[in-house]
Amino acid sequence: MPSTPWSIEDYQPQADDGIRVLIIHDMEGLSGQDDPSSFDFGTDLYPMGQELLAADINAVIDGLFAGGATEVLIADGHGSGNPEPDLRADLLDPRARQIIRDEPFDTYFDLPESEAIDAVAVVGMHAKTGSRGFASHTFTLGIDLLINGHSITETELVALSWGRVGVPVIFASGDDRLAGDLATMPWIEYVTVKEATAADSANLRPLIEGRADLRAGAQRAVENLTSAKAMRVNTPIFASLHAVPPASLRFLDGIPGVEYEDDTLTFVTDDMRAAYDGLVEIVGAATVGYLSLLQEVVRDRPDGDEIMAAFRAALSQRWFDQESGRYERPTPTAGGTSGPGRYHGYR
Repeated sequence: MPSTPWSIEDYQPQADDGIRVLIIHDMEGLSGQDDPSSFDFGTDLYPMGQELLAADINAVIDGLFAGGATEVLIADGHGSGNPEPDLRADLLDPRARQIIRDEPFDTYFDLPESEAIDAVAVVGMHAKTGSRGFASHTFTLGIDLLINGHSITETELVALSWGRVGVPVIFASGDDRLAGDLATMPWIEYVTVKEATAADSANLRPLIEGRADLRAGAQRAVENLTSAKAMRVNTPIFASLHAVPPASLRFLDGIPGVEYEDDTLTFVTDDMRAAYDGLVEIVGAATVGYLSLLQEVVRDRPDGDEIMAAFRAALSQRWFDQESGRYERPTPTAGGTSGPGRYHGYR
């Protein structure tokens, strides 16, 4: 394993044709937000969360332009389940442009425009799994991602992705726990918008004060662009996924040839995109652990025995149909809204 997880490189911006900044936003690290349901599509508080998101992003946009940015693009990194962008276009500062594509794309690793990006800002982010921040996690529930033995935040994941082309992350916002996680990136302008008291509660700063800091921090980030650093992963890359409840990888224990220990699966590659893609595939396996919680919920219901009996009957019938040649596997269909110009990042 490399002695350090990544290298820090000086950045030489090519700003002769302007400064183009990409904002990648999440939705758990917003100012004025202390209820987790505000970032889940379909809840009563989600519309309020959308308003908080737009207000934070608009403060950052204003600061970026004040600092010298000439163009601001926005990509959705949250994935609330909303088929439309979490960021409402009618609330967005008209100087910025949301990235909408005809085909699905990965916000973290599909560079979202062919033109050069000079810097990346991340807004509304959260701390990593195990940091005890507000809604702290990495990628999804119960997942801790490690690169070369170092547990990373999603902000660092963004930085390692853009570090492939030498572009720095210059600004971030979120809670106080994420501020501690990002000691690895001392050059960024970081704005703490709330103090986490648990994964589902926080002490909030006054909105006017917090948003003023968002604007000022974004302005400084662009003004100090030449001091920014890019993060490039060191190779070979030891990519690991550590699962904690409600996720689990314990079903891998004892399987020959699998690099598994202490709820952690590790593989080696020389390419950061390959590392990311491999980790995403393992996430799919680890989240099978969610089903054990579903079983607990069903057992506690008054009709739990009937539900489990129906499940066992359906399981047997599916087996009988498969073995008898009667079962036809359904054709996979893409989730969410499809069609031209409808993909905005994570869903």
